Amino acid sequence: MSARSPRRAARTRLQVFRVVVLVLTGAFFVVPLLSMLDFSTRLFNADGRTGAAWALLVADPLLRGAIGTSLLLSLLTVVGMLVLLVPTLVWVRLRVPRLGRAVEFLCLLPLTVPPLVIIVGLTNVTAWLSYLFGDTATWLAFLYVVLVLPYAYRALDAGLAAIDVVTLAEAARSLGAGWLTVIVRVVVPNIRTALVSASFISIALVLGEYTFASLLNFDTLQVAIALQSKSNAQESVAASLASILVAALLLVGLSFVSGRRRTGRGAVAAGVAPVPAGTAPPVPEEPR
Repeated sequence: MSARSPRRAARTRLQVFRVVVLVLTGAFFVVPLLSMLDFSTRLFNADGRTGAAWALLVADPLLRGAIGTSLLLSLLTVVGMLVLLVPTLVWVRLRVPRLGRAVEFLCLLPLTVPPLVIIVGLTNVTAWLSYLFGDTATWLAFLYVVLVLPYAYRALDAGLAAIDVVTLAEAARSLGAGWLTVIVRVVVPNIRTALVSASFISIALVLGEYTFASLLNFDTLQVAIALQSKSNAQESVAASLASILVAALLLVGLSFVSGRRRTGRGAVAAGVAPVPAGTAPPVPEEPR
């Protein structure tokens, strides 16, 4: 009994420490958000609250168009990133593993170059993109794919390192599958969590990107928020808070979907687990 008491006391202190850290961390994130909500709904000339700033998020044509542009750019960036990186990384692991370091260097290179330098260095490229696609912000997705490469590469590389890609590909090829089938129906389902992580990182970066769009004179969400802050600070803060909440909800949604699929796949794998040689297969119990 005397030996359990110090152990129980230590466990209690650890639980208290965890709760304190959790509360302080939550306050660190929640207090600024509550302050933003308070400022965006405050009436400065009278008592009470107003939702006028939040209503402008839908009524203001500049902000509404900027939100649509940023969401479209997020979708195009995710698609471009997955189409570029997934086949490349799978092919490097299967066929040319000696190029793995070179591909890693190229993918991480944008992390070391400031966005302003990237824009200046890609002046000719942006001129050609503007000439080919016109005065539309959609071609910014090509630049955003370069911007998200370092983060998406890390997520996808970790997912591929967690599975035996070579064995899976050889097994599928021995059954007559083509390379497209190997990638789409064998490799991709096994790295679904990595795909979700890379997609979320890309969406978060695109929704928060300001330098590229501002220097190229496109009205994305962050550019519109910066412009609105000069004329209507409450609307700007409301838009900032809304973008944070949307990103948080997106993270929770993607994590929930990924968790449900992983749980379902784990249950199926347990149900079809191979029986060791020399042992009788389990007999299901009859319902009583």
